[in-house]
Amino acid sequence: MASLFRSLLRFLKAKARRSKLPVLDLSEDLLWEILLRIGSPADLIRASAACVTFRRLIADPCFLRRYRSIHPPLLLGFLGNRSICSGTSGFQPVEPPHPNAPVARALPRASHFRLDSYLPARRNHWDYCDACDGRVLVDCIRELHGEFNFLDVELAVCDPLSCQWLLLPPIPDDLVASVQVQERNIVRFWPFWTLLVPCSDDETLFRVIAVTNCVTKLVVFVFSSDSGSWSFGTSRNWVDLNVPHDISMMRRHKPQRAHGFFFWRVNSTKLLKLDTAMMEFSTDNLPPVHHYDLHFVIVEAGEDRLALFSQNSDNTFLNYYTTVQNKNKSYEWQMMNVIPKPVPYDDFAICGGAEGYIFLVGFPKSRYTLDGGVCFSLEVKTLKIERVSNMKLKYYYLLPFIGYPPAMSPRVI
Repeated sequence: MASLFRSLLRFLKAKARRSKLPVLDLSEDLLWEILLRIGSPADLIRASAACVTFRRLIADPCFLRRYRSIHPPLLLGFLGNRSICSGTSGFQPVEPPHPNAPVARALPRASHFRLDSYLPARRNHWDYCDACDGRVLVDCIRELHGEFNFLDVELAVCDPLSCQWLLLPPIPDDLVASVQVQERNIVRFWPFWTLLVPCSDDETLFRVIAVTNCVTKLVVFVFSSDSGSWSFGTSRNWVDLNVPHDISMMRRHKPQRAHGFFFWRVNSTKLLKLDTAMMEFSTDNLPPVHHYDLHFVIVEAGEDRLALFSQNSDNTFLNYYTTVQNKNKSYEWQMMNVIPKPVPYDDFAICGGAEGYIFLVGFPKSRYTLDGGVCFSLEVKTLKIERVSNMKLKYYYLLPFIGYPPAMSPRVI
């Protein structure tokens, strides 16, 4: 690769001399465009070691911002505690023969995925809640006089690659009181309902959304890294949503993230949807014939479309749906494909999705033996399936860590 770039550079200089244009300007401008077209971040890092010119151009923050805007981040592994990850750092990297394995293997040495190695010590341990754009949201449930307090949740946002972290202030009591949220009326305030939302204009800014499920309504509080404080996001009564909701089902299924929305399954036929830009709740239909306990995942399918994958009750195939616009200009689900047994195991489970991929874990024996499984990724665009890593799986959800190599990652805290 390095010899190819040197040949291109010599060609560009020769062309500049013939056209009597400034050699340096022409070669560096075109070289910039050539380097931007290197699809693999790992190849780009190798190219930076070829010569001083390459290294200077690739290390330029403007170049890296442009590169990240063109090329999607890489699946590097999964976050979790020791019952989920086979390692002890809280990070399970993707493994060979996955193409991202060389970059992922170096992360535990260059990063800090052990939360207790740099976060403030607490009586209870820190847990992973969410991850997005290289940031990780963690929480710690505190005990007050031996009693569990749902609203007393300590939150922090971390950048494992730089060991930077921000401890979020508690939600102010007067803010909670202003929207008439009382502890005795709270049904759910849980780590899975505390979510990260990036700000598209600035890589350094983010929001944290805390969704509180009360007996009669849903209330959303929003933390902004720009202001450093919490504010009221939105509230909606369950009666106004006009949808029967099953709390036990909502507990079992983590919210799904796609195109600036979060989706919750509230019963066997309906989805609850939160628009994070407008801060509005609404409901959508699920595709027909969805079993009560059926696992599914919603991911982005390009061009503002959604993709939904669900497994059938006897684990023999996946149903693949996508959204299409009908005559009324609203969206409905359309069956796209049936994928027969996507992994080479009799027992498998859908365990999450992100950045155009869904994740499946196949179990050589039964998932109930907890002997571990093998994780696979399925690319939505091509339906290509790749082996990712071995997993010690205890739960039905994997938290993917998706980002760039440390040398290319922006400062996100």
